[in-house]
Amino acid sequence: MTDHHHQSTRGEPRVALVTCADLADLDPDDRLVLGPLAERGVTAEPAVWDDPGVNWAGYDLVVLRSPWDYALRRDEFVTWAATVPALVNPADVVRWNTDKRYLGELSAAGAPVVPTSWVTPGESWQPPADHGEYVIKPAVSAGSQDTGRYDLADPEHRELAKAHVRRLSTAGRVTMVQPYLDAVDTAGETALLFLAGPDGLAFSHAIRKGPMLDGPDLGVQGLYKAEEIGPRTATPEQLAVAERVLAAVPGGRERLLYARVDLIPGPGGTPVLVELELTEPSLFIGYADGAPDRLAGAIVARLR
Repeated sequence: MTDHHHQSTRGEPRVALVTCADLADLDPDDRLVLGPLAERGVTAEPAVWDDPGVNWAGYDLVVLRSPWDYALRRDEFVTWAATVPALVNPADVVRWNTDKRYLGELSAAGAPVVPTSWVTPGESWQPPADHGEYVIKPAVSAGSQDTGRYDLADPEHRELAKAHVRRLSTAGRVTMVQPYLDAVDTAGETALLFLAGPDGLAFSHAIRKGPMLDGPDLGVQGLYKAEEIGPRTATPEQLAVAERVLAAVPGGRERLLYARVDLIPGPGGTPVLVELELTEPSLFIGYADGAPDRLAGAIVARLR
């Protein structure tokens, strides 16, 4: 048998595309980059992040892609990331970005962010009195897991919301509470995808995600909730908000191989940030002409 994890000394550079055991052959969208990388003389292969048999030092570059089972083991995942040479995005970005309390830092830096309050484990919480709709989710999560939408005018929903926060708190998890922005029901969510280019991180393409939260959290089967995706043309206003968000990334945006900026129209229609995905975002490269090539080019440039 050949050793698939030997050090690359001569010949083709070797790249690991980091995934999880449930997606050991990669997410179908990520597989689209394999051909363009091979055309550029790069051997890329999936590698499961918590597989003890992987020699991470044997790769010239380690690219985080779909390690989507980390949310309940974030400490283990962050510790692992710190041990991996040539990881992108870098381990300190992973540490910062896998806890959504980063939204508070971005807001403080002047980026328009969905208003968010936080409930730490052991803290008592009462639903807001304004009877609007709210979203409740953990500060560490992936794939809309443990996320619910509650109409606080409904007494049953108020009780379910309190139970949801209690459940997260009992599990030692920080809860985030945000107003539900109903523009998502019509406009959907816009994800702006940025990939490293010759002059640094540059806008690549955008997609529309349909509304996903239709009620209280009743549990998600699998790694993530299925999404309704389509291509979208980004507006100048959305791009301007994304640039403000990326300008506030600790350590600078130039270190990033990719970034995804998720926006929803806020009150008055101005785009506000829902999430900044720098760790393991779906990049939706199958929805834009040339995007697999652009991602391959970004990886190759990082190898040099």
